[in-house]
Amino acid sequence: MITIDSNLLIYAYDQGNERHSAARQWLETVLSGVETILLAWSSIHAFLRITTNDRIVKPAFTMEQAIGHVMSWLNQPNVRVVEPGARYWDIFLRLAREATFKGNMVIDAHLAVLAIENNATVCTADNDFKRFPGVRVINPLA
Repeated sequence: MITIDSNLLIYAYDQGNERHSAARQWLETVLSGVETILLAWSSIHAFLRITTNDRIVKPAFTMEQAIGHVMSWLNQPNVRVVEPGARYWDIFLRLAREATFKGNMVIDAHLAVLAIENNATVCTADNDFKRFPGVRVINPLA
């Protein structure tokens, strides 16, 4: 079981990014596979925020286009949206004390906690996830 960080989702659709081809190929492979993919709303929202911003992605998607991409993921039989469960807050507090994160790292911590709670591996191109104890991380672009 895996969860996907927003950076991989964005790279897969941002044709101007040097990691686009590798990320797109990887994403298409996992979406068409059998492994369960957990998508966090935070990753989906980040994808929508970044890919519709023409100062970041050129050409930017319209919101309707970006939502269409998200819907194509959510319609895959192996994809589901993951929500915090009963252990979420306890795990978050433990990570907050052990990893001493703050600021922008809070969103990464959220995804890390969801992964721990669901026994999933975080797929990301962001090395910051390695600072969270107990989180399995792979960089499919490495």
